[in-house]
Amino acid sequence: MISAQTVLTIIVINIAYVSLSTIRMILVMKARKVLATVISTVEIFIYLMGLNIVLSNIDDPLNIIAYCLGWGAGVWLGIRIEGWLALGYTTLQIVVDYTETKLPDTLRAKGYGVTHWVAEGKDGPRLVMQVLAKRSLEKKLLLILQEHAPKAFVISYEPRFFKGGFWTRRMNP
Repeated sequence: MISAQTVLTIIVINIAYVSLSTIRMILVMKARKVLATVISTVEIFIYLMGLNIVLSNIDDPLNIIAYCLGWGAGVWLGIRIEGWLALGYTTLQIVVDYTETKLPDTLRAKGYGVTHWVAEGKDGPRLVMQVLAKRSLEKKLLLILQEHAPKAFVISYEPRFFKGGFWTRRMNP
């Protein structure tokens, strides 16, 4: 007979394992080698504990269901944790009507790095800005844009490499 404690243990262990796995993968992609290594050690320990419990009780389908539920919940939690951490930087390309030429200075005054130029759009001249920001500040930047340029066209992406410019002096390697 399966115990509720075994099922709960399997779910909790898998949530912990998969969440750590998600975080580790993100840290590896962001070249955080030491932290990724430490997390992977804890991750594999938790994984082996959980796998041992499941394999020791493999005859009950409820344990397999618990394993699957824990896995799904772990993926969800790992994604949430990554969003809270918001590691790294983001680059936003912002296109506005040319008449909004004060926007680069407004963003600079709020601490954002801005490079801008004039481009030609379908309906005439446009002001294009490239803004680099910490990922944790992206939502704040989008709120500023909503306030000052609600019709702005915005594309966001994560840069992988930095060289030169004033931002590289402000970053932690």
